[in-house]
Amino acid sequence: MTPAVPAHPTLARTLAPARGLTRDVPLVLGGAAFVALVAQVEIPLWPVPITLQTLAVLLVGAALGWRRGAASLSTYLLAGAVGLPVFAGGSAGLAKFAGTTGGYLVGYILAAALVGWLVERYALDRTVRGTALAMLAGSAVIYACGLAWLGTVTGLQGQALLNAGFTPFLLGDALKLGLAALLLPGAWAWVGKR
Repeated sequence: MTPAVPAHPTLARTLAPARGLTRDVPLVLGGAAFVALVAQVEIPLWPVPITLQTLAVLLVGAALGWRRGAASLSTYLLAGAVGLPVFAGGSAGLAKFAGTTGGYLVGYILAAALVGWLVERYALDRTVRGTALAMLAGSAVIYACGLAWLGTVTGLQGQALLNAGFTPFLLGDALKLGLAALLLPGAWAWVGKR
């Protein structure tokens, strides 16, 4: 039984149409490396630092699709769990998952999968509006997971929880969402002119 072909190819599948591990492994590892690289752009803030990780997570999900996007973020988290300095500020270790950012980290896998699924199902990455919608959905998943865990770890609730794990990130996330909404349709326009 062969897996169902997505309704719309991802950007990665369009640029690298060959099938199999020779395509998938480099894409998954490259996505994980990209997230690790941008995680180092950090503004330290307690309890959750401001980074470019969310932009990378959402772009990886959109570019690779739901399966490879989720695999890429799982690889990223596994690398950090075993001690590679891939998390914000070059940090690593299992303790990150038990700390204040653990929910956000786990949410990355779900967000990449959701964005990838939306792209494969509805081709949302072809327009600015569609890309913004997909990225907004992915961001909502990250926040839901992150805030749930942050509240559990810190005991914060209500407005205090939102002030610690949501409000400080809104402007930056809006800018990242806008950037992604320009990058992905721009990449598709470039692909169409090749």
